[in-house]
Amino acid sequence: MMNTPVTKTKATNTRVLTGITTSGTPHLGNYVGAIRPAIEASQSHDVDAFFFLADYHALIKCEDPDRIARSRLEIAATWLAGGLDANRVTFYRQSDVPEIPELSWMLTCVTGKGLMNRAHAYKASVDQNLAKGVEEDDGINMGLFSYPILMAADILMFNAHKVPVGRDQTQHLEMARDIAQRFNHLFGRGHDFFVLPEAVIAEDVATLPGLDGRKMSKSYNNTVPLFEGGAKALKSAVAKIVTDSRGPGEPKDADASHLYLIYKAFAKPAEAAAFREELIGGMGWGDAKQRLCARIEEEIGPLRDHYADLMAHPDRIEDILQEGARKARAIATPFMKELRQAVGLRNLSTGMQAKSGQSGKAAGKAARYVSFRDETGQFRFRLMSAEGIELFCSIPFADPKQAGVTMKSLQTKLADDVVVLTGEAAFEIAMNGQKVADGVASESSAARDKVIESLRVAMQPAD
Repeated sequence: MMNTPVTKTKATNTRVLTGITTSGTPHLGNYVGAIRPAIEASQSHDVDAFFFLADYHALIKCEDPDRIARSRLEIAATWLAGGLDANRVTFYRQSDVPEIPELSWMLTCVTGKGLMNRAHAYKASVDQNLAKGVEEDDGINMGLFSYPILMAADILMFNAHKVPVGRDQTQHLEMARDIAQRFNHLFGRGHDFFVLPEAVIAEDVATLPGLDGRKMSKSYNNTVPLFEGGAKALKSAVAKIVTDSRGPGEPKDADASHLYLIYKAFAKPAEAAAFREELIGGMGWGDAKQRLCARIEEEIGPLRDHYADLMAHPDRIEDILQEGARKARAIATPFMKELRQAVGLRNLSTGMQAKSGQSGKAAGKAARYVSFRDETGQFRFRLMSAEGIELFCSIPFADPKQAGVTMKSLQTKLADDVVVLTGEAAFEIAMNGQKVADGVASESSAARDKVIESLRVAMQPAD
């Protein structure tokens, strides 16, 4: 954790962060799969919950400013109408916290392009272009390419411990961890600015089928509206849900029925079991759709009324978001000040005073270990001298934890305990008889000896 008290979470609390991209109107699948479970989780006494409207992320996909503005309003109203307690959580717009894009730039400057090349969204776009026979980067903007870095900034700005994501987003969490580790190693000098976030994948959260049986998604245009259009729009959409040709009185395959899967997401277990038995007993599809509408309306109706009231008074939503931004910036502003100091963006007089108060070894840079991910996706680390010269580079590790354990073990060793001479002008680093790193290549044994002498200095324990 960080040294600045204001940026810490209470020891008993887990900080959880959820982002919502503002590029569309929420539908029933969003409510069941994300909104409802996230709001329920935020009500736990030991959770410090952060919810934000990811409106900078929306710019990557959407070039319609009116749609983005409308979506910000609709999504904020939806979460508040769904029961999000803005007094209990921190609810804000990404664009109201300028420290987030500033941190994103800092993280961009320590992130290898090779890491971004492996991002799934970017690779998928390249593959689509190649399949169409056009240039591989055709239509791909830098927002899409560097999207995982902005996502990392969203998470690391508030040192979230856990981030609920779908399986398709787990790579971005891994990247955020990689980026955090690299920043910590480059600038931490004995302490970590960032905690390493963990992905939370809710396996038991329902994924609703859409009108055609595929996953409910705006991309497939098969959604059931949540609040927009009222009860009439809900009834109209449910009437379009595809069913089989079995008529009233004929037993239905309830477990394969899209109606039953949606009903189950809203009903209590006993209600769902009764509905299933009635389908098996021959209930007609028309009656089943009416029952489904009634059950959804029982939960959604009161929320829709609250939503309509909020949509009619956007100034209330604005006040809530501005208060959320104030709470978020109370954390982000002092933390950003600390990070600026760490990377050298300091007050000039402060920097000169600090320098004048130092002497000898303490005034200069120290040798440091640097973690990175190579072009094959393996995890490695280097030891750099105080002058910024590489002394050795580790072997590749498939597991980042194993790389970290090895590096920490080396930090407790002296050079003469781990250096093994090989050939005329080479050396390697070994522990317990196993090679863990290759020394930098030298042209002669004399040059190698100079490197090893630098290594002895670099691996000396701190005074």
